Amino acid sequence: MDTANPGTLVLDAADRARAAELLARFVDDYEDSVANRPILPDVDRDTLAKLLAEPFPAEGVGVEGFFADLHDRILPNSTTVAHPRFLAYVQGPPNGIAPYADAITAVLNQNCNFWQLSPAASVVERSVIQWLAGLYDLGPAAGGVLTNGGSGATKDAITTALADRRPYFRERGLQTGAPPLVLYTSEEAHRCVDKAAAILGIGLANVRHIPTDDAYRMRVDLLTEAIAADREAGLEPFCVVATAGTVTSGSIDPLGPIADLCEREDLWLHVDGAYGALFVLADSAKEQFAPMSRADSIALDPHKMLFTPYEAGALLVKDATKLRAAFAFSSSYLTIAEDDLMLDFMDYGPQLSRSFKALKVWAALRTFGIDTFREAAERCLRLARRLGERVAAEPGLELMNPVTLTAVCVRVSGRSDEEHPRLLAQLLEEGTALLGPALLNGRPGIRACVTNHRTTEADIDLIADRLATFASR
Repeated sequence: MDTANPGTLVLDAADRARAAELLARFVDDYEDSVANRPILPDVDRDTLAKLLAEPFPAEGVGVEGFFADLHDRILPNSTTVAHPRFLAYVQGPPNGIAPYADAITAVLNQNCNFWQLSPAASVVERSVIQWLAGLYDLGPAAGGVLTNGGSGATKDAITTALADRRPYFRERGLQTGAPPLVLYTSEEAHRCVDKAAAILGIGLANVRHIPTDDAYRMRVDLLTEAIAADREAGLEPFCVVATAGTVTSGSIDPLGPIADLCEREDLWLHVDGAYGALFVLADSAKEQFAPMSRADSIALDPHKMLFTPYEAGALLVKDATKLRAAFAFSSSYLTIAEDDLMLDFMDYGPQLSRSFKALKVWAALRTFGIDTFREAAERCLRLARRLGERVAAEPGLELMNPVTLTAVCVRVSGRSDEEHPRLLAQLLEEGTALLGPALLNGRPGIRACVTNHRTTEADIDLIADRLATFASR
């Protein structure tokens, strides 16, 4: 540290060089060892308890001390999410440029609220949003904002829908004599829809969970009936949240018929595409997402299929002026000159202080090129189909869902409901894979979700062989 200036928060040249050396060594060692590391650590509870209890030092431990802590206490107690058989969740490993983009973000420390604090960042985020909106042909009026994730994007989308439905929403909220607003989604929708309804004051009693068909897609006939029944009861339907990739089964709701219904009924259509919508990059899946061009808003997660490190979600809105109508507030202390090249992203979402999330997305697209991400998406789809075919061909295994995207749900014949969680634990303990639980139609099973660019055919075959062994016993 800068010994010439006691109390400084600046590293001197020697410490900067040492920190860079240790960071490079850490990244290289992790990259070289990731496939051989335990997926879930054998948590050293004594070490973590001490870490929690110990006070922060009055005098710092310095660069060497920090990296020693990282090596001795943090890394051994961290889940290896980059392991090629980490397939429990819709969570992939970061792309290779990510650590460097995040480091540069920290150095620049741009506050991406109004453009004078972050001119280049404003343009970079606009570029990323324009590219994402173009994937779904949302049109020239579309806009959006990067968020902390899909849950936040869906909450902000529903906020925008409320402001669009009730022009006085910002002033009076839902404290009026107007009929209660009703929101519709499927039984397989992500919990963020309920959470948003609770936070925004819509109320869970005004959320309708529409049953699904045998492929776990929202039934449009029952949605139609529910809307009619609520209108008859004097309630006001206002929004449908469809899902492009349900968390458990990867199913895609019938987006075209739902869009037709929303147009007829004058309802806002939001598509939760946090899991699945970026599979639009794969030519083999692209057609399934074509109706998303008719959505009023879309939630995406670049920290899934663009393999951006957390956090990086995105909200796209077909008419960006509606996003501003919901979130723009004037403040004398934030007054600046407008510039056609820039956007003040504080007017497009709830945050004022915002990190430069767009750099790590932009850096990956620039570094690797779009075609690399297209192939990664195709490869994940191919590997999931391979696992689904292996499961379907094994007499003792039951494929519980159509493999629409990359979720493969398996039930082992002859095993009780209680045994399936134990099989998951066994797969993890023996080092085969970290898979997750599935519950479809009230029946538990085992779920693999292939959203990992490091996964290979050999990894898939190892998992399939092990599941077959369970079935043979």
